Amino acid sequence: MPTHSAQATWNGNLQDGKGTFEGSTGAISGAYSFKSRFEGNDDTSPEELIGAAHAGCFSMALSNILAEAGHTPEDVTTDANVTLEMVDGDPTITTIHLTTKGVVPGIDNDTFVQHAQAAKEGCPVSKALAGVTIKLDAELVG
Repeated sequence: MPTHSAQATWNGNLQDGKGTFEGSTGAISGAYSFKSRFEGNDDTSPEELIGAAHAGCFSMALSNILAEAGHTPEDVTTDANVTLEMVDGDPTITTIHLTTKGVVPGIDNDTFVQHAQAAKEGCPVSKALAGVTIKLDAELVG
């Protein structure tokens, strides 16, 4: 299995500095800052990148679980909301809320939700983030 990498650079102090990141393939890159993490300006943030990674991994895992159960999905779309809060004076990622919707012929909503729960437990990014509360809402659509 391959090893994937990214690089980040930070210039200056915490509140006035700025940073950039880039994945080794060049497919992702951007700027981030104190304001993007703690005040929500238009730059990205490490939390946004974690959300994108988690949503992507979860969608792939759920699609695989569904296909292995004989229900190849037409579409699985997942949003990941990553919450950064102060805990004991330290900024901490406390919660990731996954909201997924799937178009999967031949399956009922309860079965979809069961498979989504299995994907939440089994996707590699969920496992890497085991110290974070991960919530899940799943809905079969279409």
